[in-house]
Amino acid sequence: MTFSPHRSPPGVSAPGAPGKVRSRLRNLALLEAANVPFQAWVWFGVVGLPVTAANAAGFGLAALLLVQGSLYWIAKLRQLRRPGPLPGARAFLVARVADVPLLLAGVAFTAYAAVADPGRASWPGVAFALVAVLEYVNYFHVQLMHDTAADLRRLVTAGLRPSHLARDLARARQG
Repeated sequence: MTFSPHRSPPGVSAPGAPGKVRSRLRNLALLEAANVPFQAWVWFGVVGLPVTAANAAGFGLAALLLVQGSLYWIAKLRQLRRPGPLPGARAFLVARVADVPLLLAGVAFTAYAAVADPGRASWPGVAFALVAVLEYVNYFHVQLMHDTAADLRRLVTAGLRPSHLARDLARARQG
């Protein structure tokens, strides 16, 4: 999607403010990327979850989706600077398909680990894997995250809608 002064990206409540749009996109890209080391530090450092195969696999899936999200916001920022097709659209189309078997395998692996060895060595891995699935849906299909007043108003009045990446990928497939 190309942003014009009359059209703002998700969560930008001030149409006609291109500087705010750029700032919002930079913040989204930075926060998604920064969440990977921050969450690793919180869960494995501060909370002290054991770094088991199940926990690492689940966390790795969540981290992968956060990185993909960060890359998407960077691509949107580039698209704002140079209007046209979404930069890297083909890579996102590949990721949309390739992520599915990774997520299925990760959820199956962590669920098996939770049954075989329930507790701190496995349950967090299941939770991380499920968060990864939600992130996948949020980025590639339906916008689940509503973190601004404008997003919440739209959710209340119009319900769930396709995610921005899903709409960009639909345009990429058409053109």
